[in-house]
Amino acid sequence: MSSLLDPKIMMAIKELSLSAKMTVDGMMSGINKSAVKGPGMEFSQYRSYQPGDDLRSLDWKMFARSDRYYIRESEIETNISIRMLIDASASMEHKDGDFTKIDYARYLAASLAYLGNLQGDALGLYVFEEKGIYSLAAKQDFQHLSRIFYQLEQITPRGKFTTPVHYKELYAGSRNKELLILMTDLYQTNAEIFTLLDTLTSLGHEVLVFHLLSRNELELNYKGYSTFEDLETGKSIQIDQSKVRQEYQQQMKDYLEKTRTELLDRGVYYRLMVTDEPLDQALRDFLKQRIKLRV
Repeated sequence: MSSLLDPKIMMAIKELSLSAKMTVDGMMSGINKSAVKGPGMEFSQYRSYQPGDDLRSLDWKMFARSDRYYIRESEIETNISIRMLIDASASMEHKDGDFTKIDYARYLAASLAYLGNLQGDALGLYVFEEKGIYSLAAKQDFQHLSRIFYQLEQITPRGKFTTPVHYKELYAGSRNKELLILMTDLYQTNAEIFTLLDTLTSLGHEVLVFHLLSRNELELNYKGYSTFEDLETGKSIQIDQSKVRQEYQQQMKDYLEKTRTELLDRGVYYRLMVTDEPLDQALRDFLKQRIKLRV
């Protein structure tokens, strides 16, 4: 594993674009070409002629040398439309150590955008705010990638997750099938995030959810009495963690398994990401879902 994937190193690089470049280049070198077999211009390999093949693809020089018919296969570059969806509710400001869940989401999204740009994909952005959805149309060029980096840096979590009344804006997007990547802690009041996912899958999109949790909220690894405040409602509670930690961890385990099952039942790909963990698995998941969409 490249040390550049360590969140502490990644977030020490203050410039988002540079961090994304170093992260992706350090881990994914050699795995950044999007290609499938087809009638393109760039030669890939030969295969034996099969009845029904286009005769224009026959390589007559190979026939002259071998007295056998061969088809020239080639690579065609393929690209898809990818939108990154960022949860900008107040709970994403939860902090563990030196950085918050929204920090992790920013750098994860920036790395995925950089990787998608290398693939030649059109990239867009949805930011889910309490007042509505900020949308940046999907385009494919480096200047647009810079705009995405800028908008990621401007995200300021506050309030609750976007209510379903605003989801109608999603129908104004591309009519083509897209890869949608939601980065969220899945904190919701009335299943509004599940409603969002149902909306996205009903539009025929491929959906990937990165469930972001910090280590301290996953394990409740504080000491003694602590006061906990709900960042979205402002309500607080004081507990002695040493007495409730084991029960808390079991309930968290049950919650995560239930969440995973509910999303898989919806046809949504799910991955839990703890914010002190490296990004390599997230990048691999992205590539796997991307390949699935283009096939």
